[in-house]
Amino acid sequence: MPTTKYDYDLFVIGAGSGGVRAARVSAAHGARVAVAEEYRVGGTCVIRGCVPKKLLIYGAHFAEDLADARRFGWNVPECDFDWTVLRDNVLEEVDRINGAYTATLENHGVEIIAERAVITGPNSLKLASGREVTAKIILVATGATPSVPDCPGHEHGITSNEAFHLDAVPKRILIAGAGYIANEFAGIFHQLGAHVTLINRTDVILRGYDESIRDRLLQISMMKGIEFRFHAAFQGIKKEKNGCLTVSMSNHEPVTVDAVMFATGRDPNTAGLGLDSAGVEIDEKGAIKVDADNRSTCPSIYAVGDVTNRVQLTPVAIREGQAFADTIFGNKPTRVDYDCIPSAVFSHPPMAGVGMTESQAKNKLGSCKVYTSDFRPMKNVLAGRNERALYKMVCDSETGKVLGLHMIGPDAPEILQAAAVAVKAGLTKDAFDQTVALHPSMAEELVLMR
Repeated sequence: MPTTKYDYDLFVIGAGSGGVRAARVSAAHGARVAVAEEYRVGGTCVIRGCVPKKLLIYGAHFAEDLADARRFGWNVPECDFDWTVLRDNVLEEVDRINGAYTATLENHGVEIIAERAVITGPNSLKLASGREVTAKIILVATGATPSVPDCPGHEHGITSNEAFHLDAVPKRILIAGAGYIANEFAGIFHQLGAHVTLINRTDVILRGYDESIRDRLLQISMMKGIEFRFHAAFQGIKKEKNGCLTVSMSNHEPVTVDAVMFATGRDPNTAGLGLDSAGVEIDEKGAIKVDADNRSTCPSIYAVGDVTNRVQLTPVAIREGQAFADTIFGNKPTRVDYDCIPSAVFSHPPMAGVGMTESQAKNKLGSCKVYTSDFRPMKNVLAGRNERALYKMVCDSETGKVLGLHMIGPDAPEILQAAAVAVKAGLTKDAFDQTVALHPSMAEELVLMR
């Protein structure tokens, strides 16, 4: 497929998870590839998302682990926490991964252009330096960016982007939103000693997850001391003389805090990309419209990852990038299967799910059979914690096929990843029942549900 008519066979805009995979694999298939990235190679997940967030979560977990250790006979003294040590070590790890991603691209012969690129036509782009380039195929993989509400004083708030660079843990923080980012950072800041107030426009947290599981997280979070304010829409943020922020909201009294964090969703990153010049259509949320082969309304322009707003998950972007490269440059037509994608919320405790929730199954099939296990993990018992785990299996009433698995409790994401294989494979409840329990473990509850 490589041709000399254009400067490149493939020009990728954005070096995040999807763009890096697409660029690397396309180059391995023999294409001449360039990738433009105006910030750092690695994208949201590596630089300002999943990776540093999970490291902060590990750090925050030590608050409970150190307290629990005393019940297990360890003479743990009163421990001080130094945010700057955790922050700087996490940022150092981000630098390392950024270097690894860069090296991987370079080793595959991909040209990395460290500047913004804007589309000027179906096969042409203009770089920030003024240089103009052409490409047979253009791939947009610019991801998404945090959404910030348009209220007076919104400039005083931060997003998850800035959370990794704070000078100190705020004593009081207000987090707006109720999705996974809001709940994860609520857990992190709470464990690190902040008083957390979480506000949301509705009374539903973690929309899309199973109701029983998210209700359990809400109960546990409130028990820990995280404050929730529902039906609360932003009215304004006022900066006081002492540097504190007073937040006014509908249906509730104003609250004064040291920091405000917006976790109110993420918008596809399409502003100012020049998509109009090539006839690339976007939807009402700004996402690029694509078909099953990731192709936009312009035949030479494709898009993968969060910029398409299909499933905003790193592994999905990677699969889309791989499918794109194999289809266009590898002579191996491939499409991504979006059915049964597992996902997790790294809250305290974490939750994870795959397949249909109970309400989705009832809406689609009219009825379903539900099995649950509601238990206190052994470690929590000895530690004197009342926190209970909840596992839930949703099955087809007729065939016994497992339609969904949902859980909250220690290590839930680690357990669910293996169990998701069984759900994706279409196994039945009987297949779980026939499997001997691995005792003593939390995961054994999956094969003991009655």
